Amino acid sequence: MNREQALKFFVENKTRYLLAQFVDIHGSAKAKAVPIEHLEMVLNDGAGFAGFALWGFGMGPEGPDYMAVGDLSTLQNIPWMPGYARLICNGTVNRKPYPFCSRVALQTQIERLSARGLTMYTGIEPEFMLLSRRADGSLGAADVTDTLDKPCYDYKGLYRTREMLDEMVGALRGVGIDVYQIDHEDGNGQFEVNFTYADALKSADNFTFVKMAASEIAHKHGMIATFMPKPFSNRTGSGAHFHVSLGSATQKNIFYDATDKSGMGLSQIAYYFLGGILQHASAFCAIAAPTVNSYKRLVVGRSLSGATWAPAYVAYGDNNRTACVRVPHGRLEVRLPDSGCNPYLVSAALIAAGLDGIDQKLDPGPPQNINLYELSVEQLRQKGIKVLPQSLHEAINALEGDAVIREGLGVELAAEFIKLKRMEWNEYSRHVSDWESRRYLEFF
Repeated sequence: MNREQALKFFVENKTRYLLAQFVDIHGSAKAKAVPIEHLEMVLNDGAGFAGFALWGFGMGPEGPDYMAVGDLSTLQNIPWMPGYARLICNGTVNRKPYPFCSRVALQTQIERLSARGLTMYTGIEPEFMLLSRRADGSLGAADVTDTLDKPCYDYKGLYRTREMLDEMVGALRGVGIDVYQIDHEDGNGQFEVNFTYADALKSADNFTFVKMAASEIAHKHGMIATFMPKPFSNRTGSGAHFHVSLGSATQKNIFYDATDKSGMGLSQIAYYFLGGILQHASAFCAIAAPTVNSYKRLVVGRSLSGATWAPAYVAYGDNNRTACVRVPHGRLEVRLPDSGCNPYLVSAALIAAGLDGIDQKLDPGPPQNINLYELSVEQLRQKGIKVLPQSLHEAINALEGDAVIREGLGVELAAEFIKLKRMEWNEYSRHVSDWESRRYLEFF
């Protein structure tokens, strides 16, 4: 889209304001409302922000302004905000791309792929929960009748939240995000929305818009849409699986090979890319599961919810949903990320890990087409299967020791991420929870 087309777009859609939008290091949407008469400012100098006021931008109060420069190709309506349009921005400081900007970090890795004539495509499957507060202040499913022990794909759960879901899907489809299915998931009040895959940058942009839409449309309907990885200890967590493939100018999916003797339809380059993901899985875990709460989802052994779809082991398999990576014939499904992740950083880390696998010709080993949850520690050891980090602290230590993933994020951004996540871990470790009070108050 050029400037003339943008001006026509404003007239046709009665647009009054642009949201100059980007994400912080956590993947949370940030924005300023800019009257459309100042489009040129956003496209040239950018909308100005005090970087110190934002999470993860590496600035003090004495630092220069963070300038969000609009990418005109991303202009789209915001259906639940009549008169507003979104313009996704890239971060600049002193007129140079700012390495602490998550979108800039991903674009840097995309350039590495482009230099090889490659494009990474991702299809993201975010899960979320629709909740409401009870009279006593507790949280539960927004639909109070959504109480089945095993509610996955339940028709009634889908029907009774249809008004919010229909408005959300209509909003997304109305701006070109091709939602092709939505379903009730394994947890009470939990849903998954599937939208058509795209190049990694576009998919990350779309995921951010999905979170924006779900949150605000749910609020309009008196609900809370949460992308928190594990809101309830006795219910399944919310993942955001990444389906990944590479394409070139001559082949849409170079991960596909019909002659693969394993029957999984993978090419040699796909196996090398997979080898890179598994090699760097522990460090990648810090990016894909970036909160203290994330590790209530990635549990070894029986989950408190009685079932889990979350991976805990560094392995891959054909249609094996207990493995870190599933192979749905001809592509990879990376099951580690949760819905609290920053999709730009996840994608950047995937490229870095995958390219290292290709360059080093890393062998992912044999597929594991068994229920990994049922294996003992000794059986896992015999098969050479490692366990993913079981806490944010452990994952951050792995990230700190992995130069490939840190450089994939950018050393400045990685250092900032590690610093903030260590602060998060320390704050969590020092917090006295209700569980502790109930257990120990009169224990001794």
